[in-house]
Formats: sequence, C-alpha cells, structure tokens
Amino acid sequence: MENEKHHIVPIKTYVYILIGLIALTFISIGVTHIELGEFTTAGALILASLKSWLVLSYFMHLKFDNVILRIFVALIVLVFAAVVAITFMDYMYR
Repeated sequence: MENEKHHIVPIKTYVYILIGLIALTFISIGVTHIELGEFTTAGALILASLKSWLVLSYFMHLKFDNVILRIFVALIVLVFAAVVAITFMDYMYR
C-alpha cells in the first residue's frame, strides 16, 4: 500500500463533472418529453451510459487505477450491453 501512487484531482474538475452530470440529467428528462418514437429508450440509455462513465472515471477514480481494473469494468459493460441487446431483440421479435 505504501508504494501506490496517489493522485490529486483539483476541486474544479469535480465541480465541472458535477455540472456535467446535472446537465445530462436535465437533458435526459427533456428527452422523455420529446417524441422520438422508438429512439426514446435508446437516447435515455446513451445519456445514462455517459453519466455512468463520468461517475466511474472521476468519482470512483477508475481513470487513475490499474489497467486491469479498467479491463474488468469494460468486460462488465460489454456483458451488460449484450444482455440489453438480447432483451431488446426479444421484445422486438415477439
């Protein structure tokens, strides 16, 4: 534990990320009021993915962790995307 490198993130970065998360939240609320047809759910999922990436990268410090942890998180995201895709295909072909 003593050999680990510590990183110092300026508070300004956290404020920018917080403002971005709030803006993305309001955009995702706005998307629900716009009639996009079949793309409404996809738009909401894309915005949720962006917010998740910001939280994982900065607030959970994944950006500064080992590469192996990034690979594990990427694999989990791929598995989740596969489950969502299979669910959408099941719903589409019923």
